[in-house]
Amino acid sequence: MKAPVAEPNRLDRARRFAALVRKETYQVIRDPSSILIAFVLPLILLFLFGYGVSLDATRTRIGLVMEDPTPITRDLAASFQASRYFDVTNGNDRRQFEEDLIVGRVRGIVVIPSTFSSDFAAGTAPAIQVIVDGSDPNTASFVQNYARGVVATWAALRGLETGARPPAVSVEQRFWFNPQLTSRFFLVPGSIAIVMTLVGTLLTSLVVAREWERGTMEAMMATPVTAVELLAGKILPYFILGLASMTLCVLVAIFLFGVPFRGSILALYALSATFLIPALGQGLLISAATKNQFLASQLALISAFLPAFLLSGFLFEINSMPRVIQWITTIVAARYLIPSLQTVFLAGDIWPMFLQAIAVMLLIGAVFFTLAARSTRKRIG
Repeated sequence: MKAPVAEPNRLDRARRFAALVRKETYQVIRDPSSILIAFVLPLILLFLFGYGVSLDATRTRIGLVMEDPTPITRDLAASFQASRYFDVTNGNDRRQFEEDLIVGRVRGIVVIPSTFSSDFAAGTAPAIQVIVDGSDPNTASFVQNYARGVVATWAALRGLETGARPPAVSVEQRFWFNPQLTSRFFLVPGSIAIVMTLVGTLLTSLVVAREWERGTMEAMMATPVTAVELLAGKILPYFILGLASMTLCVLVAIFLFGVPFRGSILALYALSATFLIPALGQGLLISAATKNQFLASQLALISAFLPAFLLSGFLFEINSMPRVIQWITTIVAARYLIPSLQTVFLAGDIWPMFLQAIAVMLLIGAVFFTLAARSTRKRIG
């Protein structure tokens, strides 16, 4: 009769798990692509979002037409030229800027009509014309709103100089957390979530799929290692690698891009560590389902990177999306990390918001890991 096989004790399981982690760590160190994806690619993306992408409509090129140069119209034109939002080119006829507007050399044409001075002297409401390129709605809206702001500021100053009656109601705007409305301050923290999505999902799916292709995964599954131990041993080095990549991005954001950091280190790492759980789980699920590096990379980009970029509120407001798309965004983990990171950087610690985001990300991660564990059966096939 065969002797019964003894169940491994906790010490044996700890040694076995440590061996798995050590083996995976050596593989990460020896694989140049892992270092490139974890540290070089994040820096490239961060520089692109920090320097290449800007939603600030400063120094927008416009053409300024004065049909009747008078002291009043010249004063108004000087206000446009002094504005930090506009790069002004003067002219006497709107037709000389029409071709520039069509080809995009200017973003708008501001026309001060010949009747402006007479209407202003008569006490009637003078008007100016703003012609914008409607093919770019955001820039067109910026030009119109900023032009109104320049005219309103000029009119208020003229009223103080002439002693005219001020308007009955004045609006004083205050912008909390980001007084200068610098787009870099919310783009850079949001891009950290995009970086962590790439590091977590893409890197994990590629590396594990590579083992399926080489046959080393089947060899490991033939050992007494359980599926849970195998998955945990796989993700722990990449979990640490993801946190290291996040730390590098945060240091670059604070010291290079000047993004204020008003929250706590505890909140930052709690949110980031929680987000890596669904990111790594999705990568494991993709690799277990495809077992092919090329297919895994394509699925990782389509199912992780694109939703994190487009459906997380990073660039596009979720409330302005169609209702069906808004429902889809609820299963995108980056949707909960990006506003939390922006809050940590710009506002500080708001733990009720953070705890809700952490709970949802843990739930999404649990679903991914459950599906990955079922796909990674302890058998060769």
